[in-house]
Amino acid sequence: MKLSDFDYHLPKELIAQYPLKERDAARLMVLDRKNKHIRHDSFANITDYFHKADLLVLNDTRVIPARLFGFRKTGGKVEVLLLKCKEGLKFEAMLKPARLKLNEKIIFDGGKMYAEVTGRQELNFSAKDLDEIYRQGVMPLPPYIKRRAEGLDDVYYQTVYSRRGGSVAAPTAGLHFTQSLLETIKSCGVNIAYVTLHVGPGTFRPVKNEDITMHIMDPETFNIPQEAVELISKTRTSGGRVFAVGTTSLRALETFTAGKTQGLTDLFVYPGYKFKLVDCLLTNFHLPRTTLFMLVAALAGTDFIRKAYQEAIEEKYRFYSYGDAMLII
Repeated sequence: MKLSDFDYHLPKELIAQYPLKERDAARLMVLDRKNKHIRHDSFANITDYFHKADLLVLNDTRVIPARLFGFRKTGGKVEVLLLKCKEGLKFEAMLKPARLKLNEKIIFDGGKMYAEVTGRQELNFSAKDLDEIYRQGVMPLPPYIKRRAEGLDDVYYQTVYSRRGGSVAAPTAGLHFTQSLLETIKSCGVNIAYVTLHVGPGTFRPVKNEDITMHIMDPETFNIPQEAVELISKTRTSGGRVFAVGTTSLRALETFTAGKTQGLTDLFVYPGYKFKLVDCLLTNFHLPRTTLFMLVAALAGTDFIRKAYQEAIEEKYRFYSYGDAMLII
């Protein structure tokens, strides 16, 4: 299977640069896999597509303010993306520029805090605690959003149900939900389960092999709590469907079918994959030539998803993190 099979052209003006004021005001494209039918709707009407006893699975990870801006002693600017706290105040991090020297110090907050380069992609901070580090950070917006993070992103680049910090990118399919909409969904007899998958930097890394089966996913931490396990079992017994909200929830759920409830997952889902648990997927529109686009192609079918994306472009849907939504049923 070739990487070029997952390419498409998107006009730049369709890449959403800001969120909508009302989360559930996004458009919703609904893909019916059985009938190969495409319907255009509003996200606020998503309750129309659930049945009683269905299960909605949400990823409750929380984005950390992982992007920091500092200076070298020479005055040169340095951009830091915190990837993972290794121990204490030591982080795995991506640096720009990448040519910083070992033991070099990056200065933050007018000299009140600094970070020393202690290894390749490794920083050790002088801060009192993690909170002091994060206070210097901003939301790590993806590179296709061509602006710096603003105050509004502290709110809109988090799901309303986020609670477990650890991601460097938002599980964006969930950004459309409001608390009131979730309550309405519950009142329809739909159960809601929460799982956790912390989104890592691999979400931004391109697939470089033309043979996509050679691509290796970065491991990401996930957890399926006992309450979710019980709701999954109840849903299967009652004949309900499992709706994964986002590719992260889907990958966590499909990893769970191998008998794992927590740990690391590097599951790569691409066309030909046999889904074992997830019946339906709510997702946003994804970049071409990415593992995310390959995943939705695996569920919807490559030809059908390409047709849907072309129609979304013609209908001027908003794409990517702050864009509109797609429901595959």
